[in-house]
Formats: sequence, structure tokens, C-alpha cells
Amino acid sequence: MSLSFDPDTLDLRRAHFIGGEYVADDAALELTRPSDQRPLGAVPVASAGTVDRAVETAARAQRESGWGRGQPRDRTRALHRWADLIDAHATELSQLEAVASTRLISQLPGIDVAVTSEQIRFFAELADKEGGALVPTSDDRLGMVLDEPYGVVGAITPWNFPISMAGWKLGPALAAGNAVVLKPSEMTPFATLRMAELSVEAGIPAGIVNVVLGDGPVTGTAMTGHPGIGKVSFTGSTQAGRAIMENIARAGVKPMTLELGGKSPQVVFADADLDLAARCIAGSIMFNAGQACVAGSRVIVAASVADELAARLVALMRPVNPGPGWLAETGYSPAISARQRDRIDQIVHSAITAGAEVVCGGAPMDIPGFFYQPTLLGGVDAANPAVTEEIFGPVLTLQTFTDEAEALALADHPTYGLAAGVFTRDLSRALRMTRAIQAGTVWVNRYGRSRDHILPTGGYKSSGIGKDLGREAYHANRRSKSVLIDI
Repeated sequence: MSLSFDPDTLDLRRAHFIGGEYVADDAALELTRPSDQRPLGAVPVASAGTVDRAVETAARAQRESGWGRGQPRDRTRALHRWADLIDAHATELSQLEAVASTRLISQLPGIDVAVTSEQIRFFAELADKEGGALVPTSDDRLGMVLDEPYGVVGAITPWNFPISMAGWKLGPALAAGNAVVLKPSEMTPFATLRMAELSVEAGIPAGIVNVVLGDGPVTGTAMTGHPGIGKVSFTGSTQAGRAIMENIARAGVKPMTLELGGKSPQVVFADADLDLAARCIAGSIMFNAGQACVAGSRVIVAASVADELAARLVALMRPVNPGPGWLAETGYSPAISARQRDRIDQIVHSAITAGAEVVCGGAPMDIPGFFYQPTLLGGVDAANPAVTEEIFGPVLTLQTFTDEAEALALADHPTYGLAAGVFTRDLSRALRMTRAIQAGTVWVNRYGRSRDHILPTGGYKSSGIGKDLGREAYHANRRSKSVLIDI
């Protein structure tokens, strides 16, 4: 059966989801389908008053339902039921995601939706297995470290992988006993809204999962500075993360998890399997048209094999099949908006002006939708804009090295440290590189996350604070309390 569908037949909710109900608000933001540039209608922007309502509803639900104080195994069961419903509605969720986002219907059921349900199940199993501790003290005392939920977590997710990023935020926060007010990207809210609706159907108390629609300057600012939100979790650009930190500091002090931008290197040594390296590198920059924070956009290759690797990359990057995200045959994503496509093109032109050589691509596609050609730029130095700036598009740069020390120097980015890839058959070299590279994640002879949710993700430098996924994400949604009792 074909996965293709007619996007005009979808019932798109254009309201906030608060306390288990859809809450209407004035439409304020016009949306555009990135695949064909057709209008998608308007969604509301939650005001400070609407955010107040969502936070108060979440706090009341968390307090009165016993979600954070009852048997932890009850949370586990409810989250498993939710994950089962997400799987059961995979087709519907995939269609809601494909119509407004850059994600393709051919990939959504088996990747985005499946990963989302897996993440929720992973964190569900931590609810009754991670906790406080008795600690050693003198015999006439009892020392304990208790941990407890924050109460209400404020979460903000990006437009590039909307539903799976919602799973990143909701899974650990809910398993840890919190209620959540989540703001999806204003451009891609529809699958997240349906996912929240399914949480109530699964038996998670109404008000534990709330979704407010809106932009960063209005809704995001009201959320992150809200005194009723105990902790903030955000995935997005470094610039936006910096603004969130400033807003939190102005309003007070609260913990935050920030997964931010990246400019990740992929280091290829002369002894590497070049076919494997080329497949991984091309796949990482063409998946979602390079619109991923971990996209391996900087190729750093041994000079002796640079031409050979470049030829392989061009052969893999040139044949693409762009088209509407709701058609099963489409194999290449658009940029999310005209603004993003134009930004990609502006950085490419700045790179060329600064001396870059276009090996392939280098321009927007002359077809409906916001598509940009897969692009490889050679002849760049460390100061080139295509090397220094996060492009968030299908653009690779290629630099060469002669020895390991030079490779490390090129891999080290002054701003970012989110992820990196290393390709070599030499195990000792691989281990030296993984220790030396300044990044929160290093992949060897592969590039990209697996479904091992036990591995945390997060960056060094301006690529973020704290971790998503892994036990670390669960504990980041709990706060500890020290107790000392004289006996």
C-alpha cells in the first residue's frame, strides 16, 4: 500500500491543547507548506495570559492527580500505553508531520514515529528504577538523598524533527513525575498536538501534557521566564539558546537543558574505507537536507585521498529526487522556508566570494518548494563563512590535512562542539581522536544516532548545556534534597 496521501484532506488542529482540551485563540501566524509553497492557514500565538493558563493547569494537574507522588510503576504503565497509541496512529501522525515540515512520508513511520515511541518506552522504564539513596554517615544519624520532580517543566522543540524532539522532552520529564508545557515550533505543530491528545487517551491525567502554539519572542519568552515553570528544556539554535538564558536570568534562576547548534567535523584518514565514509558523509548532509544540529557539515580528509573521496561524494550527492513530502516517491527534503533557503544561498555565495570552489551544487533548485541543491565546497580555509557558520542546509565543506595533529586542529571549532565523526581502520588512532576531539558525541566509522537511547546527547562549548536522552535526561528532570536525621 502506498504511503502517499492528499494533504488537503487532513484535519489540522489550530488551537492550543491545555488541560486535555483544545483551546481556541486568534489565528496570527500564516504557515506555508515547504514542499510546494502553498498556504497552510494560520495558527495562534499564545500570549502571556495563555501561557499562565497552561502553567497553572499543569501545576494543578501535577499536584492533584498524584502523577509525581504516586506509585512510579503507574507512570510506567501509562507511558507504555501512550507509546502503544503512538505506534497505532503512526500513519496519522506521519501525515500530520509531512504536510508542514521537511520530513518525508517515506521516512516518518519507520524513523520519526518509531523512534518517538521507543524513547517514551525507554524513559517509562526509568520511572521505578532510578531514585534517591541512603548515604554513609555516623551510626547515630541517617543520611538520605531524596529526589523529586520539579513540578512543571517548560519544553521548546524545533521544526526539523518535530515529533521525535517532542519525545525527547516529554519522555524523561513525564517519567520523572513532572507535568509539561510544551511549545512546538510555530511552523510544525500538528503532529505534536495529536500526540498530546493521545496522552490523555492513554490515561495520563489531563493537564499533565499541555501544548501551546506560538513564536519565540512572545510565547517562548513568556514560558522561559514564567515563575511557575521549574525547569526549561530547549532544542534549537545557539542564538535562541542564548536569548533563553538571558530571559531566565532576568526573571530569576532556574535549571535548563539546552541542545544547540553544531558545525560538526567528519575526519577521514587515508586508511579509511572510503566507500563507507562517503556514504556516511553524504547521508548525514542530505538527510532532511542537512537540517539537523548534528549534521556532519565539515569534511576533513587526508590530502592523499581527498580527490578520491570528493569524487565519491559528488556521485552520491548529485542524484536527488525532490518533491512534496506527502508523496512516497520523494527522496529529498526542502528547506523549511524561503527565509532558510535564502540564508543557505547567502552563506554559500559569501563562501565563494571568500575563495571557496563549488565542486557541486551551489544554488537553489528551480522547482516549486524551498529546495536547495546538495552542495560541496572545496578550497576553504578556517575563516571561510561556510566553515565558521552553522548553515543548517545541504552544504559540505572540504579541507585537507597531512597528519593527525593537523586533523585535530582543523576539527576543533572555536564556537561549536556538538558531534564529530572519525573514519579509520586504526583502533588506536580512533581512540586518540575520540579523546581529543572537543564534542559531546563522537562516532567512529559511522555517522548519526542509533536507537540506543541509553546514550546521552549534548554539546560542548556553545553547542549546549546538559544532556538529552540517557539516564542523564531523566535525572535532569528531578531535583535532589539532602536529609540528615539524628537517631
